[in-house]
Order: sequence, then C-alpha cells, then structure tokens
Amino acid sequence: RDAALPRGPPAAAEPRHASPAAPRRLREQLRAAGPPAHTAAATRQQVRGDGRRRELDTGATPAARETRAPSRFDYERFRRSLRHPVRGGRPGEDPDARARRMKIKEMMKFAWDSYKQYAFGKNELRPLTKNGHIGNMFGGLRGATVVDALDTLYIMELEEEFQEAKKWVEKSFDLNVNGEASLFEVNIRYIGGLLAAYYLTGEEVFKSKALELGEKLLPAFNTPTGIPRGVINLGRQDTCSLFSSCSGMSWSWGWASAGSSILAEFGTLHLEFLHLTELSGNPVFAEKASTSQLTNEMVMNIRKVLNRVEKPQGLYPNFLSPVTGNWVQHHVSIGGLGDSFYEYLIKSWLMSDKKDSEAKKMYDDALEAIEKHLVRRSAGGLTYIAEWRGGILDHKMGHLACFSGGMIALGAEHASEERKQHYMDLAAEITNTCHESYARSDTKLGPEAFRFDTGTEAMATRLSERYYILRPEVVESYMYMWRLTHDLKYRQWGWEVVKALEKHCRVEAGFSGIRDVYTTVPTHDNMQQSFFLAETLKYLYLLFCEDDVLSLDDWVFNTEAHPLPVNHTNFKTKASVQ
Repeated sequence: RDAALPRGPPAAAEPRHASPAAPRRLREQLRAAGPPAHTAAATRQQVRGDGRRRELDTGATPAARETRAPSRFDYERFRRSLRHPVRGGRPGEDPDARARRMKIKEMMKFAWDSYKQYAFGKNELRPLTKNGHIGNMFGGLRGATVVDALDTLYIMELEEEFQEAKKWVEKSFDLNVNGEASLFEVNIRYIGGLLAAYYLTGEEVFKSKALELGEKLLPAFNTPTGIPRGVINLGRQDTCSLFSSCSGMSWSWGWASAGSSILAEFGTLHLEFLHLTELSGNPVFAEKASTSQLTNEMVMNIRKVLNRVEKPQGLYPNFLSPVTGNWVQHHVSIGGLGDSFYEYLIKSWLMSDKKDSEAKKMYDDALEAIEKHLVRRSAGGLTYIAEWRGGILDHKMGHLACFSGGMIALGAEHASEERKQHYMDLAAEITNTCHESYARSDTKLGPEAFRFDTGTEAMATRLSERYYILRPEVVESYMYMWRLTHDLKYRQWGWEVVKALEKHCRVEAGFSGIRDVYTTVPTHDNMQQSFFLAETLKYLYLLFCEDDVLSLDDWVFNTEAHPLPVNHTNFKTKASVQ
C-alpha cells in the first residue's frame, strides 16, 4: 500500500481512506491512485444483462420476487419506538459543556456558509481559492458536502441551513449521471447521508433518492463470487431493476493487486444495504450485503465467502479476488484498506438489536486475532496496533486506525464480564496513544501516520506522513470513550482539538487541512473535506452533548458518522394499509 500513498496531502475529496473511501479509510488510497486503469483486462469486467448474472443459491427467481406483496415503512411507528428524543431532552446540563458545544456549532455554520457562498452544489470547497471542487470519486454526482452535512445541520438545530440543503436535494440533486464512482464512497457518503436524513426527519425525498441511488450500485456485485468490485459506472444502468439482470460496468481499482476487491470496501455495505431493504421492502439489497435475518431470504453472500476462505492466523487480509474468493496478498491493517470492515461487524450486531450473532462472533474472533498478532506496547509504554505483512510487523499506526479505540470500547460494553474491563482498558490505551500523536506535534493536530521504531514513538518519521486533512477518527474515539466512561479527560482532549482547528485550519473562507503538523506556521492544502462536516464536527459536538442526543441505545453511526437506527422492531406494513 505504501507505494500507492501520496507524497503529500491527498488532493480533494476523493477517498478518505482515502478518507472514508475504500472505506472510511481507504480514501487515501483512492486519491493516490487516480482514475482506475481501464486498460487492464484483469481488473475490469463488463457486466451484461444476458442471463449470465450470478444468482445466489436461494431457489428464488426474479419473477417470484416480483410477485411478493410490497410493504411500506411505518415512519411514525418508528419514531415512537425511539427510547430518547433525537436531539435529547435532559435538563440541567453543564454550562461549560454547552458553551463549548455552541462554539462547535458556530464552526459548523461557518464551514457551511463558506461552502454555500463559494462552492454550493460542488462536492467540496477550496477555501483558499474560494471555489468548488468536483473530483472523480463520485461518478458525476454532485453535492457531496450537502448530503454529508444534512444530519449534522439537523442535530445542531441549524434549521435555516438544513432547509437550504434539503431544497438542493429536492431541486438539484441529479442522479442521472454517467461516470466512474467508488462503490464505497457513494455508499457511505450519499446513501448513508440520505438514509440518516430520512430517519431523522421523515422527509420522503431523502428515502426516494437513497433507494434510486442504491439500485445504481447493484451491478458492482455481478462477479463470480458476488464480492463487489470497487468501481461502478453509474451511467450504464439502462436495464437494471430490483428484479432483473443489470447491465453496467464495474471493475477493480487499477492499483489493487491482481484485480482484487478491498476488504474495507466490500465489508462496509452491510448497515446501509439492510436499511435499503427495510425501506424498499425488497430483499435484494440485503441479499447483496449479507444474510439478512430481517428478510429471512437466503444465506449471506459476502460473509459466506469470508467464512469459507482460510484466514492466516485468524486475520483478514486487505485484498480478496472477486473472481476466486481467495486472498490475493497477506497485508493486514486496522487502518486504511481494512478498518471499517471490523467496525461494521460490531455495529451490524448492535443495529440488529443484538440478534445478528454471526456478526458478533466474526467481530470477537477478529479482535482476538488482532490483539494476539498486531497489538504491541512501545518501550515508552504506548499501546498501538501494528500492520502485518505476511507475518512481518510494520510498527506504524495510521490516523485512520485511531477509530479503533472507540470501536473496541463499543464492543467492550457487550463483552463477557471477565473480558469487559480488559477491552475497556485496551480501548483507553489505544485512544491515549492517538492523543499522544496529537500532543507531540507543534500544532496539536495528528499526522497521517505515526511510527514506533528507530527510537521514535507516536510521531511521523516520513515527510509524506506529516499532513492532517481534517480527519475525524481521533475525536470519534474521544466521543465513544466519553459516552462509555464519562472521564472528563476526553472532553478536555476534544477541546484541545477545537482550539487547534481554530488556530491552524480556519481560514478566511472555511477550514483547510495542513501539510505539516510539526510546524507552527503550516501550509494549507486548500480543501475543506466533506467528512469534516459529516464526522469531525459532529463527533466534537456530540462529545459536549448529553448522552441522550443521538443516543447509542437508538442509533449506530455508519463509517461517515451518519446515524442509522437500531432495529428495535419491524416497522413494515402492507402497502395497501393507509
């Protein structure tokens, strides 16, 4: 993966993991890679609607599915089932916490107003040059910042700004585009953002856009194994429907080894696709993503492949062939290329109201292997998660991997009593290490990656790893650790980040990433990432909220921090019922 990394800060909103891209953390890879290599026959597949589309072993035919009685999602019943008001309602909060929350709300308004003034409708804002950026990750789709910001605006009660965003989705969000899109990025940013906006507000426009866009992603799954490829042409969908073969183009990233699919990409679909199933009444989305217990339709597909293939030392490598279902190389990372796969296992279990026991077992087994083979303690006493390359450890940890403190804490809440405190301690240690990567920089912001070798600990040792692009993973872990422990240090650490963002990243027309966290006069990268509004500012805001605001009892966050509801019960009724 190192060969694919950029030599400086990634350029735009393209993947966060390339920021969340190839999952949440694949974005960096995608940015570095640029457009996929169309000329490599081994990495591209023409998907044809000629009857050769792979069908899952369910015995069901498209015609049989089409006769199924449609259902309607009962939104009002869903809202009544929530255990806490969406925006909370507890009185008597700490006035200092409220003041700090209001500051973060002001930052969100400033970021939104700057985007609206200089880049509205484009995917992201370039705050130094005061113009918009489109990029090549979204297949011609526009308004990534609009869709990513919807739920943050709503939760922060920025009502006028939310209505501006909603109006743009209603009037200007065009899905009839023709271009090459990241399956992962479109799913987590657009599908996730639209689903969250619908569940928070009940506005039908968000649901209809999510379902329409979800259908456009289906051709990516038409591979011999059903493991989706990473790139989909959103414009080649003329004969695609929920019940018939799809015609379109899908292929693997040109930089992905031997035409492989990426673990964090194909492993970061489950949450969104189950909700597409829930809202549409059509099981095809769940069939693609897993064995949906909600639909009882069939055995899972992606998980079925992963459970069948042998895992070295119990670990999941990052590259899998969508043709053979075998690993392509043995590189394991909890950061970019792997990260959100593990996140979605524990969150799938939580979202199912703790009924998806298969996801829980896969998570528990994976975490056990990670702790045994990847977790290490430095000479200075810092706990970190190394990367694994065919049995050899690379003693570095990426910023993207810093989400894992929050994930492990979330899982620890539901571990056996004898393991619960152990995992909470591990989560706290990893979160502390990530905090140290911030505290040891001149700007008090963390580098893209930090290392534990040659006598250096929790600091970047390569020029290409010194940048910060407004990433959320560290404050994400602060938020979870605060909610689960109420240790005041996590709020204090979060406030340090707020002050650093204001000092080093706020510019005249928005917020910008910086190229070197180890200089107090940093150079800006001229990019206000959409995930800064979707994730970084949302997690900081929630850190200073009462626990009943987007309560963890009711919601799980997708890897772009879009809240999706826990399925406490079945909210579908027959469509004929009015």
